[in-house]
Amino acid sequence: MTRLGYQIPNFSYPDVGPDKLFDAIAAQAREAEGSGFDTVLVMDHFFQLPMLGEPQEPMIECYSLLSGLARETSDVRLSALVTGNTYRNPAVLAKTVTALDIVSGGRAQLGIGAGWYELEHDAFGIEFGTFTDRFEKLEEALQIVLPMLLGETVTFSGKHYQAADAFNSPPPASRIPVMIGGAGERKTLRLAAKYADESNLICGADELPRKLDVLAEHCEREGRDRSEITVSFQRNACIAPTMEQAQAELDAYLAFQGRDRSKDAFLDMYLSRSLVGDPDTVGAQLADELATGIDGFTINCPFNGHIPERVALLGETASKVVASS
Repeated sequence: MTRLGYQIPNFSYPDVGPDKLFDAIAAQAREAEGSGFDTVLVMDHFFQLPMLGEPQEPMIECYSLLSGLARETSDVRLSALVTGNTYRNPAVLAKTVTALDIVSGGRAQLGIGAGWYELEHDAFGIEFGTFTDRFEKLEEALQIVLPMLLGETVTFSGKHYQAADAFNSPPPASRIPVMIGGAGERKTLRLAAKYADESNLICGADELPRKLDVLAEHCEREGRDRSEITVSFQRNACIAPTMEQAQAELDAYLAFQGRDRSKDAFLDMYLSRSLVGDPDTVGAQLADELATGIDGFTINCPFNGHIPERVALLGETASKVVASS
């Protein structure tokens, strides 16, 4: 499972049009693979998120993109961070993830969550429903997807989903691990304890000890040992050889997007949870967070990951931290 994952969350790069966009993305994936990352992940969204840009900014369908990256890499696992459960029929999702596993030679990972971005649902005509609806759907979907990934024929009749002798042929090339993303204490962490191999937490670093305690409590109720579940923490980073370079590259990207932190609450929140600095600064912060008891990180570089060697620098820095734990 993920000890060190590199997430690619945005596809807006200076002087890169659609004809060169995949090349720029693939270059980041190759740098990640060559510098210590064990997993490459992309978001499952149709519009860009508010903290990263305007909805109209480029966003590539994630499973098509991951399949393309399978041919550009050879060792890293490939995953959505995370699949929006509401976007796909569960049995179709099982087939989609299996296809990724086959084309990648057994490197697929299923990252999944309940879904939250209402604007996408409304625009694409996908039912959004209530908070409760979405988590009911997620648990029902897991009861269809997971057995299908294990080669079982599934018949299921739930409130939201049905399946009648659904099977998955060919089966995956490997056992596909399951990551559930999010940090909700009553629902998300309970589902992670019951169904997942990995829990990916998106929260403040100061919240990590409590989230780990809550996950352990859910595991105890489910008859599982907390150590059976890998816990990764989602981070944002802008790393460069010097502190001054890192800040300059962050400022340059915000100028390219025409964004002002003082006037954008979403951006301000995102930047407050971002690591900006040289390898010593970023590495020290990651080490402090790892000491809380998490097992690893998923890290993205939306501000300067498109600059050659920045992903490699991040991988080399973070992998030293993880290896020393």
